[in-house]
Parts: sequence; C-alpha cells; structure tokens
Amino acid sequence: MELKKEYAITIGRVSTTKQDVFGDSLDDQEKTIQLAIQRIEIQFNCKIVIDKSFDFTESASVALVLQPLQKVIEYCKKSPKNIRFAFIKSIDRGTRAGAIVYGLLKTSLSEVGVTLIDTYGIIGTQTVNTLEHLGEKYSWSEYSPTWITELLEAERAKAEVRDIQTRMIGAAIRYIRLGYWRGSTPIGFIAIKEDTPHGKRFVLKPHPDEAKWIIRMFELRAQGKVDQEIVKEVNKMGFITRKRYYRDKEDRSKIIKVMGSSKLTIKRLLKYIQTPLYAGVNTEKWTQGQPVKLHDGGLVSFELFNKANRDKVTIIEEDGIAKVFKGNSPKWQLKKHKLNPLYPYKQYALCPICRKPLLASASRGKSGKYFAAYHCNRGHKGFRVPLKDFNEIIKNFVKQMKFSKKFIAHFEFRFLKNWKIRMEQINTDTMDWEQFIINLRGERKAVSDRIKTLSYSPLIQETEAEIQEIDQKIEDALKERNTKEKEEVDVHRLIKSAKYFMEHLEILLLQGDDPFKRAILFSLAFDGLPTYEELMNGTPRLSPLFKLNYDFKKGKNLSSGIDGTRTRDLLRDREAL
Repeated sequence: MELKKEYAITIGRVSTTKQDVFGDSLDDQEKTIQLAIQRIEIQFNCKIVIDKSFDFTESASVALVLQPLQKVIEYCKKSPKNIRFAFIKSIDRGTRAGAIVYGLLKTSLSEVGVTLIDTYGIIGTQTVNTLEHLGEKYSWSEYSPTWITELLEAERAKAEVRDIQTRMIGAAIRYIRLGYWRGSTPIGFIAIKEDTPHGKRFVLKPHPDEAKWIIRMFELRAQGKVDQEIVKEVNKMGFITRKRYYRDKEDRSKIIKVMGSSKLTIKRLLKYIQTPLYAGVNTEKWTQGQPVKLHDGGLVSFELFNKANRDKVTIIEEDGIAKVFKGNSPKWQLKKHKLNPLYPYKQYALCPICRKPLLASASRGKSGKYFAAYHCNRGHKGFRVPLKDFNEIIKNFVKQMKFSKKFIAHFEFRFLKNWKIRMEQINTDTMDWEQFIINLRGERKAVSDRIKTLSYSPLIQETEAEIQEIDQKIEDALKERNTKEKEEVDVHRLIKSAKYFMEHLEILLLQGDDPFKRAILFSLAFDGLPTYEELMNGTPRLSPLFKLNYDFKKGKNLSSGIDGTRTRDLLRDREAL
C-alpha cells in the first residue's frame, strides 16, 4: 500500500556567518531535522516530501514583523501545495523574541494549516479537546498539552540572549574604559591580542603599511599645508581605503556589494584629522563622554594633533587624564610641558635665590581666574613674577642691547668671504649640470640616428623606450640646474638685510613667530644664564659681541669689549645670518 504523501518545509537559522562555521551550523541543523522527519513519517504513517528548505543567516531577536519565520508564513500562504509540516531544530532557532512573538508566529502557521515541529519534542503534535467525551468541540476547548512548555522555552531562549549580550557587551564596555579595543579597527591601526594586567586583551597598534599615511596627514597639516596639497601627497604615498563588504539582510553569507579601495579626499582627510583616536584617546559612547587614553597610545602626539586641527579639536592632559575640547580651549588648560610657548624664557633665566632655571605655570586665584607667572620655591621662600611683568623686563632689556660696531664690520668681511666661496661652488655645480645635459642630448641624438636603421618592431620599441628614459634624465637635470641658478641671489641685498636685523635686535628677538627661537637667540647674548634680578638691574654678564647702550643708576659701564677668540667661535655659530 502506497503511503500518503505530505509536503513539508525545513527551517535552519544561524545568527552570524561565524556561528555557521564554529557553532550550530546549518548543515548540523539539517542532519538533526532529517532524523525528526523519519520519526514523524512513522508516527503519521506518511511519506514526507520537502517542498522547500529555508536557511536564514540573521537575528531572530527582532520585532514581530521582522522575524525570519514571517517569510515562511508568506510562502506557505502562496504555495499551491498543501504544506502540512514545518520542521525546525529548536524553538530558539525559530525565534528568540520571547513567548508572545512565538505564540503569534505559531498561530499564524496554524491558520494556514502548517504544524510546527522541533527535533527535541518540546512542540507537541497532539491536540486535546476537553469536550471530546460529550461529542462537542469549540476553538477554546482544543489546546496543545505542550503549549505552556513551549512558551517557557521561548522565554528561556529570550533570556539566554539577554544573558549572552550582558556578558559580552558588559565585558566590552569595561575593557573599553580601561583603554583596550573591541570591534573593527580604523584605518591606520591593527588590533593585536596580547598579555596585559587584565589578561589577554586586544590593543591597537600602528598598522605596518597604513600608519605612515595617517601620520603624514597630521604632519603636513601641522606645517600649514592646504588640504588639497595634503590629499595629493598622501595619495602619492599609495593611500587607499580598506574594502567594505555589504551582505544580504536575509542571507548574511551572501555579499551583495563591495565598497572601499578609494583614494583620499578632502572630506575624508578632515574626518581623520579630527578623530582623537589617532592621538591615543577614545571618545566613543561607551566611555560615557569621558575621553579614555588607549592602552598603547596613538599614532601622533597631543601637540601634533592640536596643531593639525588648528583649534577645531583640542586635546589636553591634566594629571594623566585626557580632555577633548571642540574649538579653542582655555590657555591655562594647555598641557604644562617643558616647552610651553607661553613661557619660552624659563630655561634661560635663573631664580635670583637658588640660581636654578625658573619654573612657570598658571595658578587659580580666589576669584577663580588663572594668573600666569614665572616662579621658584626649591627649598627657599617662594619667588614669583607675573608673566606680564617678566615679559616687560625682557622687552626693556632687549631694546637697550645692540651689536658692537666692530663686530658688524667684522661680520660683513666674513660674510663676503664665505659667500664668495659658496658662489664659486654654485657656479661649478651649474657648469657640471650644463655639461651633463649636453652629454645627454648627444646620447639622445645617437640613439635617434640608430632607430632610423632598424626595421625589427621589438627593437624599435626598445629603442624608443631608451629615448624616453634619456628625455626623463634631461628633464631632471634641467630642474637641478635651474635650482642651482636660483641660489645666485644678490649678495649685497642679503648683507643689507642682515645688517638691518643686527642694528634692530628688538625685531629679531621680540617679534619672531617662534617664541622658542626668540628665547634661544636671547640666551646667546650672555656669557652665562642671567638671574631675574640681573635682567631687571641691567647687570648680567654679556657676550663679548654685545653691549648695553644704557647708563645705569649705579654708574657702571657695562659695555663689552671684543675678545678675538670668542668672536671667531660665535661667528661660526652665526654665519647662518
């Protein structure tokens, strides 16, 4: 006797492609379902034919309308065949959204005549009618004895999702706040799992190829380069974005689009420049708005980051804690590092009490305002001078200082002598480049004449390539020759400019763009570092090259003499003028 044929569908689901490889894979689920099909065939004495197999690679913890089983229900409604059974490994493979969603999905399947069956036997196939002994039947009198168990299992599946996510996300948040990393890594970094005080954790490290692109972006922008030039130069270095794979929402194993592999643009450049992560500071939402320093630092320093951002984003550090500001940050909040541009002279002026280099910082007064000052309290009564007063002393002192006339004359003589030597070398180099270009042109003519005698096509192509190579050498040589010729400038104009700055030292020492260079030049005026009192009283030990054009109250003549040996030493240091 031929068995009755019944149509069925099978349902398999994994949450991620990784689970399909390492966990409860779709193939394993299919094998388990086949055993259940054999059991049902015996129970119902029928032959089950699989009409369709559904394989889902998506989450089932979503809202009802987004549940994967909704696609199964729609298929059963439209199928011309009478689908009798729907096989699934377990309830949590069908849905993880809890008892309410499970009940609605199972009811929808029942309405189209489909019985849901799991491989564990939790979903019963028997229906009990409480009025069967009276020969009556109503919708409310029929129920499944396993219904309560099914709902409990659906809630357990939902609770399991909550427990798994709490453990995983909770641990991720905790380690993010300790400076470690999780998730995909941004361009320029690579995540490496290494031993740490908190066990094996992922730490961001510079990418062996990409890091140099990001660092170069910050360096060029800090140098004042325009964004278009930065983009062009970094692209020449081989910059290219990583590939991004977009997967099908229904089948996560299917890649529907590949993005990335793009060159740098101005928009992308600004995004990278304003990302604190490249300075080693994480500001994502899991840090609750508190910047967290990465465990192994970033690609650039805070100073380089701030300079490249040009006050758009600023990072400062106080007591080991990083702070990120949008726009300008208060000057007093700048990191108190050794080379603070607000206090350039602290390395070159001594405390009048202990004769050690001054310290400098801004302290908060009773009014809540911050007051910048140079100070010292190394084992003695505190010494403190407001920044404004200190700078005024420096300004007044510099205005009274000038080069001696003898030195200016000596400088002009040495300058002309060295310039003559340099010009002779430039002329020699220019002539050498000119001769090299003549030789290359002769070589090109010889190769061009040879090509006229050739008839074999590969040899002609090879000779043409040789000509192109020679042309490139000629072009490079012309550039080098032109560069050398540009160095031949008017020597008298240079001397005039140098003498102007020597006669107006206040411009050189007080109005330069770089405060640190101004401070270094200022220090060269002394035989030894001066104290604050010596600067105030006009009594420091000056270099033999300088003198004060000032009559002090004590009547002392502090004009310096000229020491020949020291003059020669300092002249070597100042030939750059």
